[in-house]
Amino acid sequence: MSDDQRDQRLRTAALIEHNGTNILVDAGPDLRQQMLRARVHHLDAILLTHEHNDHVIGLDDIRPFNFRSGHPMAVYAQARVAADVRKRFEYVFGDPIPGLPRIELHTMDENSRLNLKGVEVQAVGIQHGRLPILGFRFGDLTYLTDVKTLLPEELAKVTGTRFLVISALHHRPHPTHQTLEEALALIARIEPEHTWIIHVSHEMGLAAEVQPLLPPGVSLGYDGQEIEF
Repeated sequence: MSDDQRDQRLRTAALIEHNGTNILVDAGPDLRQQMLRARVHHLDAILLTHEHNDHVIGLDDIRPFNFRSGHPMAVYAQARVAADVRKRFEYVFGDPIPGLPRIELHTMDENSRLNLKGVEVQAVGIQHGRLPILGFRFGDLTYLTDVKTLLPEELAKVTGTRFLVISALHHRPHPTHQTLEEALALIARIEPEHTWIIHVSHEMGLAAEVQPLLPPGVSLGYDGQEIEF
């Protein structure tokens, strides 16, 4: 009900743009609306953090990108997540049928390093409660969503990152997500120049009320925000 742009949130996703290459992180149920709003005309690849619906169920809406490129969409995910995508979108992987989306699955894990048309990607292992999922470091920026904990060896991968995008659900303890207090403690350990908090529940409160409580260098992220790095 808020008129503040910072409170108008769809499901969390990110678009990495570099020299004409577009890499999407996650494809939730709002993918079509997000791509139209951002005027994204092509995608080169999609990185999936994990298999929960709010991060993958929009994959059916990649078909316009297939039509434009004439090629299957390269989708990168853990083996478990790729198997889940293949099961949920079984109709995509049979004999090619005109009009259906096309996906080319590639598996990766927390130790993977990729170069996707000039975009360097370092995978980062995250614990989403007991579920191991992936975050990604793109040079000076690290993107970590659905975080509950980071193991020490994974924390080392993000040391020195200048810009951090990280999740915090709300204020109350949660079994699979960080609270705001937990996220701020992790941010203090990583020591980035600036951090944006994402995957925020409405129970966090209004941005105008929460932002003044945050330390310097930490902001609530919002839909359509652009970060140059």
